[in-house]
Amino acid sequence: MRIKRILPLLAAAGVLLTAGCSSSGSSPSPAATTASTGAAGKSTGGGGDDGKGEGKNGDAARAAAFRKWGVTPLAPPPAPPAVKPVHTGGAQIPVVSDVPTTQKIVFVTFDDGAEKDPKFVAMMRDLKIPFTMFLTDAIIRNDYGFFKPLQGLGNHIQNHTLTHPNLRTESLARQKSEICGQETKLTHEYGTAPGLFRPPYGNYNADTRAAVKSCGTLRAIILWRESMQIKKVQWQRPDHKYHPGDIILAHFRGPSELKGESMTKMVAYMLNEISRQGFTVARLDDYV
Repeated sequence: MRIKRILPLLAAAGVLLTAGCSSSGSSPSPAATTASTGAAGKSTGGGGDDGKGEGKNGDAARAAAFRKWGVTPLAPPPAPPAVKPVHTGGAQIPVVSDVPTTQKIVFVTFDDGAEKDPKFVAMMRDLKIPFTMFLTDAIIRNDYGFFKPLQGLGNHIQNHTLTHPNLRTESLARQKSEICGQETKLTHEYGTAPGLFRPPYGNYNADTRAAVKSCGTLRAIILWRESMQIKKVQWQRPDHKYHPGDIILAHFRGPSELKGESMTKMVAYMLNEISRQGFTVARLDDYV
C-alpha cells in the first residue's frame, strides 16, 4: 500500500491530525497504564552528554545551538539508573505510560513517520535531545533511509505495527502478523530488533500483550501521558503539568497536518514547555 493511500486510511480509522494517536482523539486512560515498577537506580547526574566539547567553549556552542532553533536550553539528562525502574522479562508484558522516578525528566517519542523533514534531522543533530521513534512500515517504506541519521545520533527505532490498525478489532493471529511482522522489517532495515511497542491509537487488549510477547524481542508496551498538538500540549491530568517520568507523544508531521507549522516549530514549542516547567529530556530505553 502506498503512503498516499495509507494516510487517508489512518484518518478514517480515527486519527485526528490535531490530537494524539488515540481512539476518539483522547489520550488513553491513566488507570489502564500503570507500569510494573521496582527500585530505581541512583543517578550520578549530568551524564546525558557524550563528553565532547566540555568547558566554556562547549557550553557556548550548546547555547548557540538552542538559540538557533528558538529553544530555551535544557539541562543535560542525568546519568541513567544502574537498575531500570520498569521491570520487564516477567510473565506478562508491562504497559507503561510513565516511568517511576523522582527526577524532573520526561521522555519524548515520535510516532508513525509520515513527515521526513531534513531540518528536523539538523535540529536534533544540533540539540542532541534524546527521543524514541515508533515507526509504521506502510508510512516509512517510501524512505527507510530518512530515519537512519536519527538512529545514528543514538535514538532508538521501535515498533508501531506494519499498517497502523486498531488492534482491539483484530484477531490474535492478525495482531501477531502486524507486530511481529514489523519487528522483522525494522530489524532488517535498521540492524537492531526493537524492544518497545506502541499500539496505534493507544488501543490494545489481552491479545495484544500476548502477541507482543510472542515476538520474542519486545519487552514493553509504551503509551503516554501527554501529547503534543502543534503549539499546545494535550494533558491527561487536570493540573496541566508534567510529572517526573512522563512519556510525551508527538508525531512526524508537517505543515499540511500542523496548520502550516513545520515539524521543527512544533518540536520547539514542545521543548520550550518542558524547559519552562523545569524538566529535561532523558532516553526512554535507559529506563524501560
